Amino acid sequence: MTFQSTTRQFACDPAAVGGASDPIRAILEKALSGGEVSTEEGVVLFRAEGADIDAVYRTADTLRRRVNGDRVSFVVNRNINFTNICYMGCRFCGFAKRAEDQSAEWLEPAQIVGRAQQAWDRGATEVCIQGGLHPKMEGTYYREIIRAIKTALPGMHIHAFSPFEIWYGASKTKMSYRDFLTDLKEAGLDSMPGTAAEILDTEVRMQLTTNKLSAERWVEIIRTAHEVGIPTTATIMYGHVDAPEHWAAHIALLRDIQKDTGGFTELVPLSFVHTDSPLYAQNPDKVRPGPTAREVDLMHAVSRIMLHGWIDNIQVSWTKLGAARAQEMLSRGVNDLGGTLMNESISRAAGSNHGQEITAKELVRMIRAAGRVPVRRNTVYEVREVFESHDPEELAPLVDRDGRDPLAFLEMFPERPAASVEAAR
Repeated sequence: MTFQSTTRQFACDPAAVGGASDPIRAILEKALSGGEVSTEEGVVLFRAEGADIDAVYRTADTLRRRVNGDRVSFVVNRNINFTNICYMGCRFCGFAKRAEDQSAEWLEPAQIVGRAQQAWDRGATEVCIQGGLHPKMEGTYYREIIRAIKTALPGMHIHAFSPFEIWYGASKTKMSYRDFLTDLKEAGLDSMPGTAAEILDTEVRMQLTTNKLSAERWVEIIRTAHEVGIPTTATIMYGHVDAPEHWAAHIALLRDIQKDTGGFTELVPLSFVHTDSPLYAQNPDKVRPGPTAREVDLMHAVSRIMLHGWIDNIQVSWTKLGAARAQEMLSRGVNDLGGTLMNESISRAAGSNHGQEITAKELVRMIRAAGRVPVRRNTVYEVREVFESHDPEELAPLVDRDGRDPLAFLEMFPERPAASVEAAR
């Protein structure tokens, strides 16, 4: 089945492209009029300078407003990393541990259910479950986790297992990807994270790891998941040994998949965190210490422009960027702040220090301070609550913050008036 773009024809917005050079203006005018930005044109946008950059941002914000209005969404969820024991050797990853390491962790189904129950009691509608590839783990363990949670909490949405984990489970059980995914879906798997994508380029991936899932296998598993009725997110991890040519090609490939399957719910750009990454520590002369501020801004904006009409939810990762920078991305084409998380291990292991949880009430405050309308959604972007004149329940953070306040930056700026809920609709 081929899916149709949701893009409608619009007249170009002169205010969005004002001041842009002729080459950039032509690309942006095409996007604003409903045309598709090619890979080569995406590279040009990623290399924008000066006044052209502002035109790219304004165009992304205009396209965001057309499809999302002034609503900014989030989901109340919890991350559960059931094991950090992994022997696959991803060079950028600081998360993996050997079984004998003191900090190695393994959760039994009852422990996973306990964490899911705690999240449910705090208003969560989703648990996001991922783990390392433990060499002694049976491939059937993925199914056991799902059944245990669904038995205890049938209403909890299970968003779980990256394509790398699906590859591992299918290999362990000697099942085809289709059969393995169908079995997980029947057990209660609701959706999958599209992580482990990094950059879908063979040359880049060989520098990131020699053992990790190939780009071709990632695409095959994602397409199969969509075909059996399991929606997924999409990601890109950038700012290491990559370049604009890789970014634009990656985004265009995601767009091509979406045209065929319609299975992506969102794109989440993930900036490379270098601090405790072996990839950077061992190759500081060859690996960049994450993307520049300009590259972060452009990644979100160009993604919105290239994916317009196909993947219309662009999420910012506050765990990678921090709350202040995440809020800034709301003017770069972003319409979603992700989840409350409650726990976060993977970015922290790489050296991120932005905390493990931002509560629903804090996310609402961030969104209002940006002059937008806060909306609580579920995993597949169905609206559950619009915070017109009320706030979510105030909850203490699940993990002690040692006195840190992720929203301290808001004290420096006056709150902007929120857009009306009627206008957001």
